[in-house]
Amino acid sequence: MKIGVSGASGHLGRAVVAELLRRAAGHEVVAITRTPDTISGPAQARFGDYDRPESLAQAYAGLDRLLIITTVAPEPGKRGAQNVAAIDAAVKAGVKHIVFMSAVGTRQEEEPARGASYWRGEQHLISTAPAWTILRMNFYAEAFVQLAQAALGQGVLPGLAENRAAFVARDDVAAAAARILIGDGHAGAIYNATGPERLSGAERASLIAEIAGRPLAFRVVTEEQLRAGLTQAGLPAGAVNIVAGIQASFAAGVFDIVTGDVERLCGRPAKPLRDVLAGALTSHST
Repeated sequence: MKIGVSGASGHLGRAVVAELLRRAAGHEVVAITRTPDTISGPAQARFGDYDRPESLAQAYAGLDRLLIITTVAPEPGKRGAQNVAAIDAAVKAGVKHIVFMSAVGTRQEEEPARGASYWRGEQHLISTAPAWTILRMNFYAEAFVQLAQAALGQGVLPGLAENRAAFVARDDVAAAAARILIGDGHAGAIYNATGPERLSGAERASLIAEIAGRPLAFRVVTEEQLRAGLTQAGLPAGAVNIVAGIQASFAAGVFDIVTGDVERLCGRPAKPLRDVLAGALTSHST
């Protein structure tokens, strides 16, 4: 079987390729990216650019299964168009089973809402692919590390509301995706890759403080206060909008979901946020 990973040079893509190479005995692994020179063997590197759909049909040719990892394009509508183009190219290339990387809480929304591109991709996949699986992931634990480091610098972890989230480790998402690509019985399934526990803002702040050995409080702020603080910290307007949108998702409870899908797919428990924070914050402080 020939298995492709589209978006293979990103953090998640590299992790999925590594998992496949460890586990996909007897299968060929194809890494598809705009920068194929960054791919090292034994994976086969192919050029493919979501913004150049003509490149995708060739990149996906001969694949039995394909994972489509979305980009982080911030422009409203662009990522949704990329998702549709990638799915169409895969169907045209004759890929038998397409796995689409999505996000928890995805529902019908209009641009520029955070989940609009995922919803568009999911719906197009379901209506066009011969066989499909959707893997929705919670907020990355590694991305929260960046928020934790910034919070330690400011002495406070801000949020638009008290909320809970089940942060998932990137390696757990990669392992789940690899198991879907290698295994059978996943067609038509929608999985939610989450961490093992829902942590409130106050619990997250307490955890960071405990690991870093420095006091840290969780504080509810208004969106105006959040944006002002981010701007004062030197973030460009586009980044401020992204962070504000993410915080709005936290406040809306989008990430407040725990499932056993990681353990079900991988045969081991999902990694808790504490483990990811401990490794990152300890090395950051030394």
